[in-house]
Amino acid sequence: MLIKSIESKIRLATYVSVGSIIGAVLIAGMALFSTWQQVASARKSIYILDNNVPILARQTDVQLNRPAEYKAHIDLFHSFFFSLTPDDKYIQYKMKKAMYLIDESGINQLNNLKERGYFNSILSSSSVLTLETDSIVLDIPRKYFRYYGKLKIDRRSATLIRSLVTEGYLKDIPRSDNNPHGLLITGWKTLENKDLQNVQKNTL
Repeated sequence: MLIKSIESKIRLATYVSVGSIIGAVLIAGMALFSTWQQVASARKSIYILDNNVPILARQTDVQLNRPAEYKAHIDLFHSFFFSLTPDDKYIQYKMKKAMYLIDESGINQLNNLKERGYFNSILSSSSVLTLETDSIVLDIPRKYFRYYGKLKIDRRSATLIRSLVTEGYLKDIPRSDNNPHGLLITGWKTLENKDLQNVQKNTL
């Protein structure tokens, strides 16, 4: 009887020990899983400073936000390239910023405008050019876009409104300070740049 009692106690102690080990492993595993979830969640959260006040911002899936970045990049390039003032240094600055966002097709159009005296005419006539985006149509699978806008040219003698339509493609590249969206416009060309309205000013 004594032997059986000892064996029973040993068996019970074994069960208790094994159960304790299994329980400890399960608790440790749950703790590790919970920690991993918290770390993963923290990685999706970033803080930005607004007047030295930290504000929680949420990261989103890059591909989900990419179409919005495509449109922002296209809009930014066209603003750099077409919204100008009669200031030679400012024009040079805008063209430099624009060329970071496009391939050689942009340089080719820039050189063509220079040869035609386009920028000199802006300076000589004291024209202020303002581009307003109407819409941007995207074909995501092809990474093709078509841009629709209106270009207002405000001169001393008149205000001219032109319809601007361009097209091109987009290429993903690494992000940089000069190209925050990580995109390059390729094969860019102007499809339409025609006068819509010409309002003469009273110069008297």
